[in-house]
Amino acid sequence: MGKPDNLIDHVLTFIQNERELYGDFLIDQSLQGQTDETGKAQQVHDLDPPSSNNSSQTVTEPQDTSYNEDEAKGSIKEHSPSSIYDRIDECDTLEALEQLCKEADVLRTDLEGTQLVFGVGNPEADLMLIGKAPGAEEDRQGEPFVGKAGQLLNDILAAINFDREDVYIANILKHRPPNNRNPKPEERKRSLPFLLRQIDLINPKLILSLGKVSAQTLLDKDSSLSSMRGQFHSFRNNYELLATYHPAALLRHAKWKRPTWEDVQLLRKRYDEVKGRP
Repeated sequence: MGKPDNLIDHVLTFIQNERELYGDFLIDQSLQGQTDETGKAQQVHDLDPPSSNNSSQTVTEPQDTSYNEDEAKGSIKEHSPSSIYDRIDECDTLEALEQLCKEADVLRTDLEGTQLVFGVGNPEADLMLIGKAPGAEEDRQGEPFVGKAGQLLNDILAAINFDREDVYIANILKHRPPNNRNPKPEERKRSLPFLLRQIDLINPKLILSLGKVSAQTLLDKDSSLSSMRGQFHSFRNNYELLATYHPAALLRHAKWKRPTWEDVQLLRKRYDEVKGRP
């Protein structure tokens, strides 16, 4: 190492050369007068460029992300369920809604190879019946309530002077779930907007909800079926809804046949009232 005087001369010469090349500069006053070692270390650290292995200090340069954002939005619009829901209100006929349901993968359950069971009956019916989901026979035929439970439903309708062709029949789900299990909450949520549009297109005066799953879904309640049946509920401020037992449940539990009979008699009476019949 050279003498101190020589070292100072070299430093001054270096500073002078730098000033001539880059112009005058000032020393940051905030760095002056700091004697605490921790303070010095912190201020030096603040002036250092961010380290690649220090995530808390990572600084990223602004980037033009418009292309990637647009591409992502397009992908979401194309593949997101929201895009098909946007089209529901555009369906002004049952035929248009059925076609949309055929395109809607959101309506499918985790059982592969099922076909759409949209609904059947009089499209201008004043009475609409809604069950929970298609079974094996309904899936094969593409029509709701065609198995043993469907035959019992036909008998119940006949007992209160309705033909099957007089009413409209649908389900909460439009595809069969595996092993005829109850619809999952997320399946009901995905399917409900399509069903509500279907109801509005038919515009019935009365709705008969068949079974607890159907009643809970439509009324948005977690109540027992026994507490929901036996009375008419206001549904969407436009319809009257009566809940009763599902025909399949009646095949297993004969004790529910009498309360079901009481419910459908109440239904017939109210139907005649809204139709203005004596």
